[in-house]
Amino acid sequence: MQKYVAEIIGTFFLVLTIGLSVQASGDATKLAPLAIGAALMVMVYAGGHISGAHYNPAVTLAIFLRGRCDKKDVIPYMVSQFGGAVLAAMVVNYVRPAATPTAMEVSAGPALMAEFLFTFALAYVVLNVATAKSTAGNSFYGLAIGMTVMAGALAVGDVSGGVFNPAVAVGISFMRLSAWANIWIYLVACFMGGAASAYVFKFLNPEDN
Repeated sequence: MQKYVAEIIGTFFLVLTIGLSVQASGDATKLAPLAIGAALMVMVYAGGHISGAHYNPAVTLAIFLRGRCDKKDVIPYMVSQFGGAVLAAMVVNYVRPAATPTAMEVSAGPALMAEFLFTFALAYVVLNVATAKSTAGNSFYGLAIGMTVMAGALAVGDVSGGVFNPAVAVGISFMRLSAWANIWIYLVACFMGGAASAYVFKFLNPEDN
């Protein structure tokens, strides 16, 4: 049970930071990618020893396919992550009741490509820094994961919103930052990116299989 609570907490603060920083006033919104990457980094360090700090259903899928997540934990992890995202969206909507966000307009093709590539990058980094035998016990895994999200948000945030996480996609939809009609883009691209990263990792690291 502790690891599921850890997943709720980590995902909650990730999505909370996304919602509040993206809707911040003035120039603060320009620092949203930095805030989001930092939030993920510290939550990874905080919960890594408890749950592995996935905070992302696509990452959970990647770690499962890589062979480091028990089958019995996959659904509870994902439910915890989606639950944490919804709770965060509710808090954001309460804290910023006057906010009238405009849902981002995305083009399906470019958004699918952007979300697939950077979800792949995120899950690939997680697998290599947090599950590979050669990097076991390192102290940089949280920083590497947070910086990957920050880099992706800066690179393709204007293309797809820089989501890279199905739970985040649900959270921002509840916050009205993304149209529900676009949820399929994130679910398809993110889960495909996570799955692809697992197979590439296993190909490149046969000694870890």
